[in-house]
Amino acid sequence: MVRRAANCLVLAAMVAVFQSCGVYSFTGASVPPEAKTVSISLFPNKAELVQPSLSQTFTDALRDKFSSQTNLALIPRGGDLHFEGEITGYSTEPVAITGQQTAALIRLKVTVNVRYTNKFNAKDNFEANFTRFEDYSSSLNLNAVEADLISKITEALVEDIFNKAVVNW
Repeated sequence: MVRRAANCLVLAAMVAVFQSCGVYSFTGASVPPEAKTVSISLFPNKAELVQPSLSQTFTDALRDKFSSQTNLALIPRGGDLHFEGEITGYSTEPVAITGQQTAALIRLKVTVNVRYTNKFNAKDNFEANFTRFEDYSSSLNLNAVEADLISKITEALVEDIFNKAVVNW
């Protein structure tokens, strides 16, 4: 009897805590309870060096993250939460210079400018640049490793954006 009462109290406390924080998911996302939709515009590639599939790859990854990690409905425009922006940087640069003055590693770097609007909490709105990179051996051709590098970079960028927008730890 006492054990059952204790279990009920713990359950009631957990419900109260989660309700006070808005809509909570065990992925860590916390969105306003009144938010029901999210819209994510296509992020055009405005970098000096354009990788043709990066715009769609990045946008799809961000949409997939919100579809899989929140209960928000993805709509084309005008969402309660809205993301837009552009890819502003896509570059390679040598790193880890060897004794022979050659690069042992090359760094692929991607920068995305993001504008986030939360219809219900204007204080959460932001515009920010997010940059991530991956290094690869200079003995490899970029064309041979580019798809894998873009996948890793995109995953990290999407995680950073998701965390800034809806993970309030």
